[in-house]
Amino acid sequence: MELNSLLTVILCVLIVTTGTYMSISALTKSFTDKKAWEQRLAHHQMITPLRLQAYERMCLFLERVSPNNLIIRVSGSATTAAELHQLLLRDIREEFNHNLAQQIYIGTDTWEIIRNAKEEVVTIVNLSAREIPQEAPANDLARQIMKRVIEEERLAVLTALDLLKKEAQTLF
Repeated sequence: MELNSLLTVILCVLIVTTGTYMSISALTKSFTDKKAWEQRLAHHQMITPLRLQAYERMCLFLERVSPNNLIIRVSGSATTAAELHQLLLRDIREEFNHNLAQQIYIGTDTWEIIRNAKEEVVTIVNLSAREIPQEAPANDLARQIMKRVIEEERLAVLTALDLLKKEAQTLF
C-alpha cells in the first residue's frame, strides 16, 4: 500500500510539475512573441516614413532630370551648345548624387531602373550635343534634345516613375 501511495504522490508531483512547466513555457513564449511584435511595429513605424520620403525624393529626381524639365530649368544660363551641354550633365550628376542614399529604402530592381533612366537622359544629352556644333546657340542643343525625346517611344524616366509609384503603393 505504501508503494502505491508513494507512486501516486510521485505521479501527482510529475503531473503538477509538467503542468507548471508547460504553463510557464506558454507564458514565456507569449511574452517573447508580444515583444517581437512590438519591436516589428516600432520598426515599421520608424521605417515607413523614411521609405515614403525616399519614394518622394526619387520621384522628384526623375521629374527634375526629365529632358523637358531639365532644359527649362538649366537653359537660361547658357549661351552656347557646349555650355548648355556641360550644365545639363552637371545638373543631372548633382541631382543624382544628392539622392544617392535613397537606394537604401528602394527596391534593388527599382533602383536599377532609376539609374538606367538617368543614364538614358545623359545619353540623349550627349548624342544630341555631338550632332550640332559646340559654338551653336544653346537653343539649338535644346531643340535637338527635344527632337530625340519625341523620337523615343517611351522614355525610361516615365517607366521608372511608374515603377516607383507602384512600389510606393505597396506600403499602403
